[in-house]
Amino acid sequence: MRNWWRDLGDLVLPAECGGCGRPRAVLCAACRTALAGAEPRRVRPVPEPPGLPSVHAAAPYADAVRAALLAHKERGALALSRPLGAALAGAVRAGLRTAVPAPRGGGGARGGPVLLVPVPSARRAVRARGHDPARRIAYAAAGELRRTGVPAGVLAALRQRRPVADQSGLDSRQRLANLEGALAVAPGCGRLLRRGRVVLVDDVMTTGASLAEAARAVRAASEPPREQTESADRDGQGSSNSASAFVYLGETWEGTGQQRKSPTTWRGGARHLVGPSKEADLRSAGGGAGPVCAAVVAASPDAFGIHRN
Repeated sequence: MRNWWRDLGDLVLPAECGGCGRPRAVLCAACRTALAGAEPRRVRPVPEPPGLPSVHAAAPYADAVRAALLAHKERGALALSRPLGAALAGAVRAGLRTAVPAPRGGGGARGGPVLLVPVPSARRAVRARGHDPARRIAYAAAGELRRTGVPAGVLAALRQRRPVADQSGLDSRQRLANLEGALAVAPGCGRLLRRGRVVLVDDVMTTGASLAEAARAVRAASEPPREQTESADRDGQGSSNSASAFVYLGETWEGTGQQRKSPTTWRGGARHLVGPSKEADLRSAGGGAGPVCAAVVAASPDAFGIHRN
């Protein structure tokens, strides 16, 4: 019981800063500045894996930022999900500005809802940690985006279709081979991916192999069926048999995991169902096949090379 109460107390009032260890702070001011004090930047690993979308990161994966991410991922410092999510939200905004510029004079986001699709952790890792770090941070980022007027939700569409080896100790080529064909989109999610702007999200990018494989899986699943495309070309609208899409918004907690509230969708900042007749419009306005971009909290320092940005 003493350990249980201590863990519960750490969620409410953490014993130390997740970045530097200073007492009684989720993340102290200095570590918050290291995490989110600079403008997120485009990052490119070397070598850059084929199929990697444009990636933006909030900070280099080093020092206090690395410590905070490891505390959240490996030591269950769940209160860190909010500042980490805020940093990820900044990287998402930067990626969207580059990939889908806002129209002149317009204050709102273009192209339907933003769908944050987290790269999934291996099932054994989720069991060992008691939570999925990337998904938890994605929910926090979606909440931050909505608070600033961006209609965003989390679509946990990706699944591991086969076991993969532990990535630690593998070089970039070995990681690509290890992950090749490892991810797939869950049944029924392909159509949902075409209803908005897909942003792949993760906590850390090192070689980019995970994001490249996630992008491949999303592209493969989000291409509309040939007969649907031909019908849309003939009729000027999506198939009349399409069902309404649901994007999961909001967040609740159950133990160290997450459950999703009742399904809702967004368009123009308001909750409602996106009707099937709007599918072609969303694709032409920035949705469609494949991810728009990717965003991470942190990337390896080498990926920030100024000559590659």
